Parts: sequence; C-alpha cells; structure tokens
Amino acid sequence: MALHQLIQRLLLIGVRLEAFPPQAAPAKPERLAPLFAAVESAHRRFDQRALHYGNRYRSGFWGIYLLSAIAVLCAVLPLALGWDSPQHVFHPYARVWAISEVGIIGIVLLIYWLGHRSDWQGEWLRARTTAELSSYLPMLAPLLDFNAPGLEPNWYVRAFDPGQHLRTADDVSVLCAQLEPEARTLLAGAWSDPEFVRSYVQWTIDTLEQQRRYHVRVAAKQHALLHRVHAINGALFGLTALGALMHLVIHELWLSLVTTFFPALGASLHGALAQSEAYRVGTTSERLARDLADAIARIQHSLGDSLVAVKGAIEGALALILEEHQDWNLLVRPHHLPLA
Repeated sequence: MALHQLIQRLLLIGVRLEAFPPQAAPAKPERLAPLFAAVESAHRRFDQRALHYGNRYRSGFWGIYLLSAIAVLCAVLPLALGWDSPQHVFHPYARVWAISEVGIIGIVLLIYWLGHRSDWQGEWLRARTTAELSSYLPMLAPLLDFNAPGLEPNWYVRAFDPGQHLRTADDVSVLCAQLEPEARTLLAGAWSDPEFVRSYVQWTIDTLEQQRRYHVRVAAKQHALLHRVHAINGALFGLTALGALMHLVIHELWLSLVTTFFPALGASLHGALAQSEAYRVGTTSERLARDLADAIARIQHSLGDSLVAVKGAIEGALALILEEHQDWNLLVRPHHLPLA
C-alpha cells in the first residue's frame, strides 16, 4: 500500500462508503478477441507504470506536507517539555530534537528533488493517458471507417479531434497503427452480423456500468475525505483557540505545543487535500457517474432504432469519458510537486 493510500485509509477510519454487489467481468465480443489480446499487454504495461509514478507523486506531496508539520513539532518539543532549560535532567538530549528536525527537512528536500528530477507527475499523466486510451480502443474500433484514405493514425483524433495533450499521445498513435490492419480485417462486415452487434453493445454497456460504479466510489471517497479533514481541522482550530486562551491564565510551556503544532498540522492536511483537488475530483466523478447512467440508457434505447443511432449513442458515451479524462489531466497538471 502506498503512503498516500495509508494516510487516507487512516483518515477515513469509521467511514462507510457505498458498496455495490459484485459485477461479473463484461463478456467480450468474440470477433474482437485478437484486438483485445493485442491491446492487453500494452494497457497492462502503461497501467503499471501509471500506478508506480502516480503512487510516488501523490505519496510525495502528502509526505512533504505532513513531514513539514512534524518538523514544526520537533522544533517546539524541547521548549514544550522544558528540555531547553540547562537545569532539566534531559537538557543534554535536547539536541536530539534539533537533529530530528534537520533530518526531516532533509527528507522533505530529498522527496522534492527525486520527484522533480524523475518527473513523477509528468510520467504519471503520460502513462495514465496511454493506459486509459488504449483500454477503450476495442470499443472505439467498430465505430471507425478503416477504408477511408489518408487517415490520422490516432483513432481518437480521427473520431473526436480531442485536446492537444491527447494529440501528442505518441504511444497511442503507434498502437493504433499496429492494430489497424487487423482491425480492418476483423470488422469487415461486422455490423451486418446480429450476434456481433448484440455482444458488442452488451459489452459496451457492462463496461460503462463498471466505470459508472468506479466514479460513484471515487466521488463518495473524496467527499468523505473532505468532510473528515474539515472536521479534524475544526477540532485542531478549536484546541488551538482554547490553548491560546488558557495561555492568558496558565503560563505553561506545554501550551506552546498546542498553539504551534496543531495549526501546522491543520495547514498540512488542508494543503495536501487542496493539492489532491479532492473537491473537484469528487464533484467531477459525481457528475460523470450521472452522465454515464444517461449514456447507458441512451444506448439501450437506441437498440430499437437504426445501427446509426446505436453507433452515435456509443460514440457519445466514449466522448464523455474522453472529455472527463482531458478535464482530469488539465486539473492535475498545474499541481507540480514543488507546490507542496
């Protein structure tokens, strides 16, 4: 488990998120089996890379924020415990806290240097884009006309003319070019085969339902995380205010710990949550879950109409997913690790 996942799990102790009944893996259309096999290895490779760098990047900024608060704790503890006094029995060990503070600051700088040097965020975004787009190629392929001349290699650009960051997804373009000859052969006359149409549409609906459930869970988790961190910050602010008031009548050094560390911890939690864009990610996932439910309903309704209507409904669903991915990419990209 990555550090950011462990921290979020601790923050969400006692929170019950909505659980869905188990859903069987969508049955893939047999005609597209070679296409699925060709896409699977590339998708797995980029998905693992995205998980690797995504975990590093997100754990990096959570670590930087929380370690900064711990550095403040190490700075104030000798004063709060009275170890700074030459008469205290532990005064010779007061330097331990100073050494710990310097060590923690060094770890923060190391995380920043490694993340910036290795471009954790950039690698995560590029790999996640390729993994996401490659996984939907078998769904997109039947919607394309592979016999038109002078076609753009990237199927997404051909079908949707998406944003610039997807135009530069060279790995997706290479994969599309590799798959195209086989896709052309596999899909020749496919839409005149009722069994293919039935299996393709059902697989598409089941896949979109999986995505809908995923985004419902993401929205619930992000909203719960926001609520929990706001509650913790409220408690920390209240304790800080109480400590400041007590300081007026009780001149105890340990109160400095309350009035110094608690605000630092609250600011760290708020900063990490803001950098993760929890509110906007949760709100976007909530909206996409509703839109996907509507898209599924449109596909089901289109079955009683023409094949053109079926294709249009599926294309609309894919456009929704592509739009959401572009929004997520643009949302995350400005939040470089140095912001932490």
